[in-house]
Amino acid sequence: MAGIKEVAELAGVSMATVSRALRGMQHVNQETRERIIAAAEQLNYPLEVAFASTRMHSVGVVAPFISNWYYSNVIHGAEHALREAGYDLLLYNFGQMKGRERLFQHKLLKGRVDGIIVISVPPSKEEFDSMLNLGIPIALVGMHHEGCASVAIDDVAGARTATQHLVNQGHKQIALMSGSTHDPFNFSVPQDRRLGFMQVLAENRLEWIPSREVHGDFTMHAGARAMDDLLARPNRPTAIFCESDEMAIGAMQAVRRHGLRVPDDMSIIGFDGHEMAEFSDLTTIEQPVQLMGELAASAIMEKLRRPSAELPSITLPTTLIVRNSTKRINS
Repeated sequence: MAGIKEVAELAGVSMATVSRALRGMQHVNQETRERIIAAAEQLNYPLEVAFASTRMHSVGVVAPFISNWYYSNVIHGAEHALREAGYDLLLYNFGQMKGRERLFQHKLLKGRVDGIIVISVPPSKEEFDSMLNLGIPIALVGMHHEGCASVAIDDVAGARTATQHLVNQGHKQIALMSGSTHDPFNFSVPQDRRLGFMQVLAENRLEWIPSREVHGDFTMHAGARAMDDLLARPNRPTAIFCESDEMAIGAMQAVRRHGLRVPDDMSIIGFDGHEMAEFSDLTTIEQPVQLMGELAASAIMEKLRRPSAELPSITLPTTLIVRNSTKRINS
């Protein structure tokens, strides 16, 4: 059986470099590491033994928030898959930029985890390079990036489906409840869902009036306040697309508080598939949130089992769930 010397000769590196690469240590760039792994597999070198001896049997999950419905459900799905594989989940959350800097500079990740799952936090190029230099598998949820496994939905397509549903019911005066205008994390979801909304209005030659857009913060309370703001403006719309279910549920409460009825006076559609959407009888675009976490964790596990495994890039479908918060408008 081939040894570390033969692997080093085939890969064209020193035995010390092979040792560092197979132990997941720093100072080995990703291209060299992959060449060493390919050489080891070609020579039937026992990679599983080499990797297992240095593993932490834990995977880090990076999220900006943990109490938010979306993040907690992705984490739940990932934790279930990791637990089944005998791995622990180490959660790294941050609400301030200083915490983000410490995290992506390896001060919290280095030598502690065998892989990383990043949930909907779009890292900068420098942050991506920093993570990739760790030499461990990375899976992204809610976005795609070269060199990482990824699981996401098409937010533009989902928003298009939601908006087209309102158009198909005869609505022409449609409002939008989008995310906060102040976003230090630069999330792509609010922009993508807004883009899908605008595309459908343009394709159906419906006039867009900027005063019909209000900003929530993807929470029920912010959604209620945003709807209060919208209802105080002239020319009330007949329908609204809310970029999240929580904002939509808050909007429904505000409409009723103003003495109006949903959907008779205003149709409301959300996005996410929140558990409360069913109890609120809310029409929504459902996304498979827990499955996204499970698939991200599974991609990490597969890469740890087989270093030569391809990194999947998966886009999952969304589903329109029609309930009683939307109806055909009376002509």
